[in-house]
Amino acid sequence: MAKVKPKVKHPGNGKRVKDKFKQKSKHQNGGKPKFKFSVKDEESEISRLSESYANAKIEETSNFSDFPLSKKTLQGLSQGQYRKPTVIQRESILPALQGKDILAAAKTGSGKTLAFLIPVFERLYTNQWTRLDGLGALIITPTRELALQIFETVAKISKPHDFTTGLIIGGQNLKFEKNRLHQLNIIICTPGRLLQHMDQNPLFDCTNLKILVLDEADRCLDLGFESAMNAIIENLPPERQTLLFSATQTKSVKDLARLNLRDPEYIAPHEKEQYTTPTRLQQNYVAVELGQKLTMLWSFLKAHSKQKIIVFFATCKQVKYFYEVFRKLRPSTLLLPLYGGMNQERRNKIYTEFCAKSNVCLLATDVASRGLDFPKVNWVVQLDCPEDANQYIHRAGRTARLNTSGESLLVLLPQEEDGVVKMLEKTKVPINKIHIDDKQLFSPLIKIQSFLAQSPELKETAKRAFVAYVKSVALMKDKNIFDASKLDLEAFAKSLGLLVTPRVRFLSRMENKSKKSNVKTDVKVAIDDDDNEESEEELFTVKKSNRFVAMDLPEPEMEQTEDKPVIESKKKVTKVKLLKRALVTNKKINFDDSGNAVDEEVRDEVYDIEKARAQLKLADADDKERYKNLQKAKRVAKKEKLKRKADEEKEEEDDFGSDDEDSVDLKWLPDPDDVYNGHHRDVESGSSSAEDLEPSVEAKKSAKKRKIADKIDDITLTEAEQLAMNLLK
Repeated sequence: MAKVKPKVKHPGNGKRVKDKFKQKSKHQNGGKPKFKFSVKDEESEISRLSESYANAKIEETSNFSDFPLSKKTLQGLSQGQYRKPTVIQRESILPALQGKDILAAAKTGSGKTLAFLIPVFERLYTNQWTRLDGLGALIITPTRELALQIFETVAKISKPHDFTTGLIIGGQNLKFEKNRLHQLNIIICTPGRLLQHMDQNPLFDCTNLKILVLDEADRCLDLGFESAMNAIIENLPPERQTLLFSATQTKSVKDLARLNLRDPEYIAPHEKEQYTTPTRLQQNYVAVELGQKLTMLWSFLKAHSKQKIIVFFATCKQVKYFYEVFRKLRPSTLLLPLYGGMNQERRNKIYTEFCAKSNVCLLATDVASRGLDFPKVNWVVQLDCPEDANQYIHRAGRTARLNTSGESLLVLLPQEEDGVVKMLEKTKVPINKIHIDDKQLFSPLIKIQSFLAQSPELKETAKRAFVAYVKSVALMKDKNIFDASKLDLEAFAKSLGLLVTPRVRFLSRMENKSKKSNVKTDVKVAIDDDDNEESEEELFTVKKSNRFVAMDLPEPEMEQTEDKPVIESKKKVTKVKLLKRALVTNKKINFDDSGNAVDEEVRDEVYDIEKARAQLKLADADDKERYKNLQKAKRVAKKEKLKRKADEEKEEEDDFGSDDEDSVDLKWLPDPDDVYNGHHRDVESGSSSAEDLEPSVEAKKSAKKRKIADKIDDITLTEAEQLAMNLLK
């Protein structure tokens, strides 16, 4: 039996389009049709769901089947092995189905992704959304990996529906996305790439948008994405439903006003609990000096070589350096880097590989700290201190997800310990201090130094990592906890394998700006007497030596008159300035072997600048002339070389045309007088004929015989063989 393809008219145009759901005959599907949904069945189900939204109660929803959801959504959840909702899903799905704006905050790993995907599917289904209706739902995330993870979840549970879903992130083919963007019903994207399509793609249309979702909303609305999000929100229709989800939700009135939220319902099921982090997450911290961080991390990886670990760094350059160095040390565990500057294809490959393996260590920046669901992570190590408690919560939340256990280790500097512990206690984060046994530390410093000596590229990477870390500490907001001036830079550089501490220029500039002094130099040098005290602003002092005394420099005289009193300057006159005033320029002083000045040989030599310029011009003209002659000589030599080469080629073509008698031995040739029998050619008159020019055969034979007889006694065997060959020719 042929397929039944009912056709309906799509609202808004007169064209006939195929129904979304095709009915199959009993012969094609084993006697049981897969779908029996018709247009009337869908309409009746939609009307039933719309009525049940208001009557449903959260207390009665222990399973997903208890929610007023469509059969297709329930079938997709069943295929994805989702049966019982989590706490955040129970409290947020029903208000979202009722059309309310949601502001939800929940612990990491509590199932927030499914909490906003189910309302998205139901909203589009109840509006009978088709592929021709365009964009209906927009999901914005701060990172590409999180967008990819949401896209995979959508693909898992949306198979019964007929919605088209697209992943729009940076690093992909822009032209490919442009041609298909207008066909998508659900778009999962990052802010930067979405704004690029809004500006450049004329096919992008969001006027029919029904629902907007911001995952990790506090990160999307912060300073890093502020300008992009403002531009995106301006292009979206004001009449829409907005859902905000995050583990650390924003409550800023300014942020909420930007999104045009209408009486949002704040949902935070874990807000009244004792701790804001998962209960099965064991959290510890350790205080380590800056110069011992690398040794501590290497020892930790050796002690936990058969576990799944994530190590967070502050900057991308640190991740790159630690990955390259540890890879050369050949650890027993697999190392993978993940940071923002990588190629998107490589980032996706590393993300997939880390999720699939169990014995692996991921060295990452905060690009992997939000929303990513890494399965079965045993340890999260924060080698660099997070900026605030929210960042700590997101990092530590990569383990102990969905009622599983995990451990977190925070590495602090001694000067950061008190401030960070108090900050975490205010946000209800339980953390314990542990101590490291020095006997279990293994320092790879000698090997690292040898690696840097062999590889200049690795040494430059170490320098960049050093400067990047110091800069990250200097740019932290809380200056009471993070003070770059207290860092032991020399020990830190040595721990990275650098023998010389790199210069951190921006740190010097920041110190100079913070001081009220107008001195522009980075280092102040003072020359003090025994009676004077050292200045508090001076970094170090230089004692006055006998050499300066021997110079007997005159002290500057302050001229004072009765008519014009001297006005004291507000600027502090340092001893360095006094010394500069006392010095006389353009004066040459000779010293003897003991270092004393010789007064009788002192003479002034004042330099004439105009004269020096004239000498420089003459020298420049000489240099130009010399360069011109040199180029001319090169051209002449090149021409002579080409001429010699042409002559040699000509000689090879004509063996008898050479005038050099030394190059070829012509003694074996016959005498012309004997060959031509005394007949001479008169070349100028042209009177000789062709018969006169031809020698007789007998004359040729006799001449050759005489020549051979004369030479036969004097030649060697080799020459005789050569002569025979010539005669044969």
